Amino acid sequence: MDLFSTLEPVAELAPGLRLVRRYFEPQEQERLAADIAALAARAPWFTPRMPRTGKAFSVKMTNCGTLGWVSDVDGYRYQPAHPATGEPWPPIPDLALRAWRELAVYALPPEACLVNFYDVSARMGLHQDSDEGDFSAPVVSISLGDDALFRYGGLRRNDPTKSIKLHSGDVVVLGGQSRLAFHGVDRIFGGSSTLLPGGGRFNLTLRGVTVRKR
Repeated sequence: MDLFSTLEPVAELAPGLRLVRRYFEPQEQERLAADIAALAARAPWFTPRMPRTGKAFSVKMTNCGTLGWVSDVDGYRYQPAHPATGEPWPPIPDLALRAWRELAVYALPPEACLVNFYDVSARMGLHQDSDEGDFSAPVVSISLGDDALFRYGGLRRNDPTKSIKLHSGDVVVLGGQSRLAFHGVDRIFGGSSTLLPGGGRFNLTLRGVTVRKR
């Protein structure tokens, strides 16, 4: 059964790349934002850095789930503990897990949920989510807070790209032919949402990481 058929409005931006507008109602957005603030108190925000050069990303991040994504001078990787505290990552919030169950169309639960915080100056260059061992699992990306200009392309960095504005409560699913599509965030529209105190945007990306039997 195509679970997307019960959700409106849904747009297929490219084969396997789907956008679900306003998947989360306003009260659910508030609850999920509060969940993120609580988990960040347990697993503090940190600044990822580029491999080799050590250049800082413009976003701050944390993780939840059994595995978390980390980037530093030693490279990109998933690990079970926070890089500063050494503590296990907190559990993934229930509302985020619901989005996975309803939208991923994948039998197994996510192992990782990356949480990025964008202030008005933050960006994310075109990239592939390619550090996972199982590309049959989609990436489910949740937007909360200020609007963002999302750019997406093909499987090669120099493929043509398109852009679309993402609003608070929207969910994007990258799966199938678009699982490894290049994508990024070119702009944050400061003041477009009052969800987060002080403004900004949370982006949660739920992922399968290891090859598991379904």
